Amino acid sequence: MANKVKEFFQLGEVGNYFIRVFRKPDPDNKPNFNLRMMHGINKISILMFLFAFIIWLVKRLA
Repeated sequence: MANKVKEFFQLGEVGNYFIRVFRKPDPDNKPNFNLRMMHGINKISILMFLFAFIIWLVKRLA
């Protein structure tokens, strides 16, 4: 039973990506330009989604 609960709260691949994309880049491992731009666009998308979700919640609960 405890193992199932532990598995339920694991972040998985998607959760690990959210943590990894907002972490400061490693100066020793320089990704190429396309990869940096992709992660930058993903950061903007995640922040816009969270902002819209918060506004939706405020409107829904008010």
